[in-house]
Amino acid sequence: MTGKREGHSGRFEGKTAIVTGAGSGIGKATAMKLASEGAKVALFDLLDERTEQTAEEINALFAGAARAFDVDVSDPQRVEQAVTEAAEQFDRIDIVFANAGINGKLAPVDELSYEEWEKTLNINLTGTFLTVKYTVPYLKKQGGSIIITSSINGNDKFSGFGMSAYSATKAGQVAFAKMIALELARYRIRVNAISPGAIATNIDKSTEKSKELEDIIIPVEYPEGSQPLEGGPGKPEHVADLVAFLASDESIHITGARVVIDGAESLL
Repeated sequence: MTGKREGHSGRFEGKTAIVTGAGSGIGKATAMKLASEGAKVALFDLLDERTEQTAEEINALFAGAARAFDVDVSDPQRVEQAVTEAAEQFDRIDIVFANAGINGKLAPVDELSYEEWEKTLNINLTGTFLTVKYTVPYLKKQGGSIIITSSINGNDKFSGFGMSAYSATKAGQVAFAKMIALELARYRIRVNAISPGAIATNIDKSTEKSKELEDIIIPVEYPEGSQPLEGGPGKPEHVADLVAFLASDESIHITGARVVIDGAESLL
């Protein structure tokens, strides 16, 4: 592979990673991180300018290391097809970062429509299931690592008012990760979940707040901010470093874990 940066560690040399939600934020930062350490990366996202730009940025540094795939993770046919094409192009799948997700509609439970509830569950929870379902047959060939992006919401923090659907999916992802960690351990496939707090990404663009939301909010104010460690939201690169660790042999005996990365936000 050409175009390696000076000091390239090669930690993932010869390995292939699938990253969902790869067009921006945590997904993009992780794709860049894995590619910088030798991995070939299949970028799964809705194919738009952001996703194509991510592929171009990676390939400019590491020729042929990345390809963008047009994927809606809630659509089983599109996920299965993209996984098949990625495996055919890159020969193998070793790392799966199930990261795609939305905040969805924020509303009181009696105002949240079935359609909005279903949309959030389909993308966040069913999307995680589909990503895992179709990649596991390839991971079984040599073992590998699955990392799932959950959240402190629904696991450590419950003051995200109106986020009942989102929080339910994030708690569900952790239970799913633990179940399949045990199921897949005999195949040397490790499964871990990460729970970020506030991270500077564009996920808020997927958020729609109902006018009734103000009726259920209980004000909680932290004058000095709610992320004590950094004094503000974390960076996508912070999460990318954690994902790379969980994808690597440095975490070879870690599976079924949930790692919080929130700058002490959930401890307040």
